[in-house]
Amino acid sequence: MLPFHHSLIIIPTYNEIDNIQNMLQTLFKLYPEVHILIIDDGSPDGTAEVVKKLQSDHKNLNLIERQGKLGLGTAYITGFKWALEREFQFVFEMDCDFSHDPKDISRLLEAAQTNDLVIGSRYIEGIRIINWPFKRLLLSYCASIYTRVITGLKILDVTGGFKCFNRKALSSLELDKIFSNGYSFQIELNYKVWNQGLKIKEVPIIFTERRDGQSKMGGGIVKEAIFAVIILRIRKIFGIL
Repeated sequence: MLPFHHSLIIIPTYNEIDNIQNMLQTLFKLYPEVHILIIDDGSPDGTAEVVKKLQSDHKNLNLIERQGKLGLGTAYITGFKWALEREFQFVFEMDCDFSHDPKDISRLLEAAQTNDLVIGSRYIEGIRIINWPFKRLLLSYCASIYTRVITGLKILDVTGGFKCFNRKALSSLELDKIFSNGYSFQIELNYKVWNQGLKIKEVPIIFTERRDGQSKMGGGIVKEAIFAVIILRIRKIFGIL
């Protein structure tokens, strides 16, 4: 039996009123014992209010409200610190928009029993993405190739945001030293875990573009990824990663 009662799913939200209730109800129906932490960046659409209403029915549902849109990276760092202050042994990253299939949680957790970091990979066993425009697919795929060439990282999906850390891997990240916040945040996490010599496994998933709401992919992601990867490599060379 998988240890869902020792597992935490962190879901950052901003204006997810179209998805939040359905996502939470789906997760708790599949995994009644799992714990969920919503980190909401002051959504003006009332996302946090929906979570508060659902908390009366789900004792394992937690909410952190932040003022303003502070970014995905800082949201996850806040969640990671919250998890480490408690007894969770497995911590997930997951989107709220159903681009990550809730049914895959069990597959990632199963793989995490023998690995330190498990990544739900869009690029292992072929390209597994639905409803992305070709330009975005090409950008993501090339970013992964570029990152592997510069850093030597042995991961196909370096920017994927659906993953499970065990407590050892999460503790290794030195959260206060993480400098990325946007698109390159996932690259930095993967690189730090890999640099510690911990065991990483990619599990194939099918990534589906969000069903409802608006994508939060903004401009400037190419420059951000290019410079962040170079900085990571330089830090590794000088032993300050």
